[in-house]
Amino acid sequence: MKGILALVCFLPCLTSGAHLSFPGEGEQREVPSFYSVSDSEIKSISEMLYSADVNKATSSEIILNLQHKISSDQTSAGQDYAKQKLFSYVDEDALFSKPTFARLLALLNNYERMTGKEEVVTASERQEMDAFLDEIFKTRVMEKLSQFFLSTGIYLSENDFKADLKEMWFGLYSRSKGAAMDSSGFEHVFHGEIKSGKISGFHSWVHYYEREKNGEINYLSYSYNGPWTGYPDIMAFQYSWTGYLKSIGSFFIGSSPEFELAVYTLCYKTRPNKLCTLSLGGKSAQIQTYSWPNSEYGAGKRYLASSYPNSP
Repeated sequence: MKGILALVCFLPCLTSGAHLSFPGEGEQREVPSFYSVSDSEIKSISEMLYSADVNKATSSEIILNLQHKISSDQTSAGQDYAKQKLFSYVDEDALFSKPTFARLLALLNNYERMTGKEEVVTASERQEMDAFLDEIFKTRVMEKLSQFFLSTGIYLSENDFKADLKEMWFGLYSRSKGAAMDSSGFEHVFHGEIKSGKISGFHSWVHYYEREKNGEINYLSYSYNGPWTGYPDIMAFQYSWTGYLKSIGSFFIGSSPEFELAVYTLCYKTRPNKLCTLSLGGKSAQIQTYSWPNSEYGAGKRYLASSYPNSP
């Protein structure tokens, strides 16, 4: 009888959309067993996302000049071992004309990189944000991820997923102890920030390429090159951005914006604040995610603080 009463009490919460403790929505919360996602399921869906990424670069569309590899104990020195740029060639006509790439590029000039300075989001910038999300949700990558989240009960509808993704990635919070609403997960991961005199975040190969092309980035060396022979690949570099150092910057290279957002969101929702092991083209990769602990949205949900490929 008690079991029946418990079920009756639970069902209204489920059907009315009341808040439940889904994976990644708060710290130190136990995920109910019927929403848990196994390691094998994560590997399976990540392979599906990898296969669905039809907008990724081909081997002829990006040519890298890696030059000098350094050891892990040399990464913090900031020494310049590279005489040339990292990107020797990117086929911008082929890649950046694709709708999701074009929408990403439109967003990348909307941010103030210095923490402590208020982010003012204009009506035009909100339209660009919505256009980006609308475009990526048209792709097979996001279709596959949406289906997975609905099948596992993490979200009840695609609209719920899309609305939550927008808030977790684009919702503003303060990295300056409340001095300014100066950051978001998207800004941190895809654009990059300057905090305490160093580069913080900055894990988008597209933004890296744009800044290097404009003469703002000085490529120094690399410390990791993943086992993939085509794109997307995972690599870690050392570089400076107008004089600010990034001692280890890990990136997907050649991936589409929708693929990066999808795998980061997958790991954030299923393995928040942990290493998340994926399978991409039969090879293992790990994503590290972090939630922002000092503020929340909705009913106890946490904004995404960072997500990036782990480089051994």
